[in-house]
Amino acid sequence: MTERLTRRRLNRATLARQLLTARAELSAEAVIEQVAGVQAQDPAPPYIGLWNRIDGFRKEDLATLLEVRSVVRATLHRGTQHLVTAEDYLWLRPTLEPMLRVWRKGAFGRLTAGVDLEDLAEDARSELSGRIVSRPELGRALAARRPGHDPVALARSVQALLPVLHPPPDGLWGRRGPTPFALTQDWLGRAPADAPDPARLVRRHLAAFGPATVKDVQAWSGATRLREVVEELRPGLREFRGEDGEELFDLPDAPLPAEDLPAPVRFLALLDDVVLAHADRSRLMTAERRRHLVVEPALLVDGFVRGLWSLAREPDGRAELTVRLFSPLSRREREETAEEGAALLRFAAPEADRHAIRFTPAG
Repeated sequence: MTERLTRRRLNRATLARQLLTARAELSAEAVIEQVAGVQAQDPAPPYIGLWNRIDGFRKEDLATLLEVRSVVRATLHRGTQHLVTAEDYLWLRPTLEPMLRVWRKGAFGRLTAGVDLEDLAEDARSELSGRIVSRPELGRALAARRPGHDPVALARSVQALLPVLHPPPDGLWGRRGPTPFALTQDWLGRAPADAPDPARLVRRHLAAFGPATVKDVQAWSGATRLREVVEELRPGLREFRGEDGEELFDLPDAPLPAEDLPAPVRFLALLDDVVLAHADRSRLMTAERRRHLVVEPALLVDGFVRGLWSLAREPDGRAELTVRLFSPLSRREREETAEEGAALLRFAAPEADRHAIRFTPAG
């Protein structure tokens, strides 16, 4: 008989694999590989995400990896920016290529109607060859040959049409400015793999977020038609059922801790993949709370989303952490949240004259 897993058991399995039940004594590169990449739409979230997972993490640890090209920033899962190891990028990019083409059409197809995409890719390759070019510069160069078309749409289309990376200073803490583009071959000295590897994609999701359904893997990656891939892998996978009878898959040697495993308070980074990696997110949150996490980062208490948080620098030199709660915390939970919040302030705003934490109800 197939074993059934409660939502709380799935919660603990995912948190443990995402290194959110205890900070690990691992390098930032090793953690980025283990958690299958870090969401990086903005500069700060990857640093918050790694701080949550690594004992003694420093901002320069990630900055160095970007500068020595061991970790790269690129458009990957779901058409969003991610940080992954250079080694992972080389197989991930061709594996996600079909999804990126679909993403480009949905996002910029109307604005690039009538544009020959192969010509666009070749022109972009010529502009980028041997140098780093900002996205606005690339857009202007491409639009000069295509009057009447939006430069931003043309340049951003290139992120799907070519294997391009966004090298430093992009991705550095506190950095704002135009996104730089570089060809993978130029930046890494190697081209991406010739063939996709969807089986590897499935296994990496299960290792980082499992047990999971086929829909979960597709929701995380943005890729489609993975059912047949999972079916081919099925003989080597463990099978479970969820509380609602859904079919779950897992790697045979992946950790599956007990549901009473302690889960400390965590101030997740904005759009942390742990809250986006499943089609069914009930292992972490209620359906009502899910809609808030697109624009605000989540607070985990006992492993589940209990609130949202924001950090503001005030004109008087104070840094204030505001915690907006969906439900009241016990005295112990509030103390743990305040302690972890103080640690976050020390990491994210060490330059502030004073730190403050404010608790409010979520509206």
